[in-house]
Amino acid sequence: MDNLKKGINKMYTQRHNIESEQQREIVRQDILDKLNNGYVDTYGCDLHHELCNKDYFIIGTYKAKKFLGAATFEIIEMIKEYEQNNFGEVSTDFSNAEKVANMFAYIIGQEILNESNHLNKLWNDFLNEEDIKTIRKELKNV
Repeated sequence: MDNLKKGINKMYTQRHNIESEQQREIVRQDILDKLNNGYVDTYGCDLHHELCNKDYFIIGTYKAKKFLGAATFEIIEMIKEYEQNNFGEVSTDFSNAEKVANMFAYIIGQEILNESNHLNKLWNDFLNEEDIKTIRKELKNV
């Protein structure tokens, strides 16, 4: 993945100045926890999908609302901009806190994974257990 794409993805959270360092940390920790489970024989380019799109980040409206907190409207604006720029349309149901929280985790997960130089080098390759360990080490410091 090139630096331009990294910068564009990071731009979403910086532009909206989301007060959610704690929320970002929760997403990062979720990714690290999932990486502890492996994902061997996954292409580098598919790792984000495996970690952030195959399973729900948050289940339950109460948990989702609590997670989003005071940054809810900033997060919604970030999601709208991201989806419009990446998909050409906005499809997240903003009346559903779970969907908003999960899309936020998807976007931030992509940003976090983009910080791994090792993953970027192996974008088109299968990842082995050593690769996952290296990526996990890099992401611990993000």
